[in-house]
Amino acid sequence: MSPLLSLAYLVASILFILCLRGLSSPEAARRGILLGEIGMFVAVVATLLHKDIISYQWIIAGLIIGSGIGTAISLRIPMTKMPERIAFSHAFGGLATALVGVSEFIKTKGFVPRLEMGALGFEVFLGFLTFTGSIMAFGKLQGFITGAPVTYKGQNFVNIGLFFGTLVLLAVQVISPGAHPELLYATCVIGLSLGVMAVLPIGGADMPVVISLLNSYAGLAASATGFALHSNILIISGALDGSSGLLLSLLMSKAMNRSFANVLFGAFGTAGGTPALAAGGAARPYNEASIDDAAAVLKASQTVIVVPGYGMAVSQAQHAVRDLAAQLQKRGVDVKYAIHPVAGRMPGHMNVLLAEANVPYDDLFDLDSINDDFSRTDAVLIVGANDVVNPAAKKDTSSPIYGMPVFNVEQSRSILVLKRSMNTGFSGVENELFFLPNTMMVLGDAKKTLLAMSAAMKEGEGH
Repeated sequence: MSPLLSLAYLVASILFILCLRGLSSPEAARRGILLGEIGMFVAVVATLLHKDIISYQWIIAGLIIGSGIGTAISLRIPMTKMPERIAFSHAFGGLATALVGVSEFIKTKGFVPRLEMGALGFEVFLGFLTFTGSIMAFGKLQGFITGAPVTYKGQNFVNIGLFFGTLVLLAVQVISPGAHPELLYATCVIGLSLGVMAVLPIGGADMPVVISLLNSYAGLAASATGFALHSNILIISGALDGSSGLLLSLLMSKAMNRSFANVLFGAFGTAGGTPALAAGGAARPYNEASIDDAAAVLKASQTVIVVPGYGMAVSQAQHAVRDLAAQLQKRGVDVKYAIHPVAGRMPGHMNVLLAEANVPYDDLFDLDSINDDFSRTDAVLIVGANDVVNPAAKKDTSSPIYGMPVFNVEQSRSILVLKRSMNTGFSGVENELFFLPNTMMVLGDAKKTLLAMSAAMKEGEGH
């Protein structure tokens, strides 16, 4: 490798690290993304100038086609569908990595050094697992596949057995490279199968952790590709991607107060359900409020905390939330946003949506910094959030979400919940908050409800 190429890769690697550092806070996220894009541009240009590349026609064709497809997808998909978009991208990133490994194996007829053979086998396995696993995650988020866990007796033992069986196949290939080429293709089949079987029993409520974990797999596969192809930039960038994805998955599991193993094997969540029933089969009583009732509560408040959830994303209500908050702030109301680390369907989902609506970063507060404020708050406006405001997580030891850190919304003076219906949310866990005496349920599409509430408040101002 030439000194100039090595320098370019070093610069790209530093930019990737600065990118991850920038993404650690909302204020620096845009700058971090820009640094990452510059780093990737430097890495791609440097690679295209590599002495081993003797023809560019296929590269140019792939660049044009891929850029066209990527641009079209990005322009058409709304921010509310970013979890599905990310899962879909992971799928083809994993597939590309796996196909590079298969291509290298065919080119060398399997006769590669043992260390490279191990990296190549690992790359192919994780790449194909990421491909089908991400397709499954995409299907669950999009609704093509049921969001409920799909399980059968002995499922975990089968999945674990396939994983360790793959390690045995890789060990045989490392010991005798090229002697049993069929074993690599068996590894491909197992990777494809395990991607489906590993995600199938995971409930839709845990998809944020799954997406992050699949991102980690894709990074590790890319790093393994770097070892197989002697590419330092792939080793470094893949390792950064893999380690950051794994750490994020662990942090999100901690935010739900659940072990990583429980997320992967616990089969949690039922993708929604019917309303809870009281004794005798009748529906549990709750306080249903009108638009005017909700507007009156907000007008009488001096402090308001907005708690967004996936329902805000579904109805694309982030701009309506911002407009209502701005209207309240003009009246002198102190408005804050409480952002739970696992709200939505991907890491940082609520932050992305609110940033798109130009909500100031200074108005966003995480669980630890805002939880004590609820007891001093006049009104809480919950827009499509469910598990993250469920008080059962703190007191009901039989609840599946017991121990999960949640917002203390029940301590506020008044609670307004915007929700489509009284059905349970994506996790399938009944929310006790909805039946408290200080909770007012405003049922319907969140965006339409918010717009109507803003109109009702303006009418009141006119009088």
